[in-house]
Amino acid sequence: MGYLKDSLFYNEAIQVLRYPYATYYLFDTFMVAEIDEGIVYTWDDHAEPIVAELSELYDQKGESLVLISNRVHSYSVKPSDWIKFFKNDYKLKGYAIVSYSRKGIIASLVEKLFMRNSFKSFDNLEDAIAWAKELTTIDNGTSDKSA
Repeated sequence: MGYLKDSLFYNEAIQVLRYPYATYYLFDTFMVAEIDEGIVYTWDDHAEPIVAELSELYDQKGESLVLISNRVHSYSVKPSDWIKFFKNDYKLKGYAIVSYSRKGIIASLVEKLFMRNSFKSFDNLEDAIAWAKELTTIDNGTSDKSA
């Protein structure tokens, strides 16, 4: 398992937000979320307050950001709550899930059903961050690589 704080990318984070149920590492064009063990992550209890704060910090509703869910702990997500996210006019450039178990990979397939943006699952954090950087670089017109 790869905690972001133990990676080479930790020093690139511009800010770290710690909540009672998660840690968010903020970068220029993406963020990495590490949800705590045993949480049942819902829009009303967890995501809505964070999304509101992040919208202010990034001065946007997420349209040019990539979210990486680094699943280093075992927790549950209410996938249908993504509908509430999009219904409130929030967006994401892309969404990645890093799973370290077969069960986690299968669960990520359910979440994919609710996505309206680029989605990819990974088995390591390094590849997910490389994808996020490439996705935002390509869309900003600073690279001629194809996705």
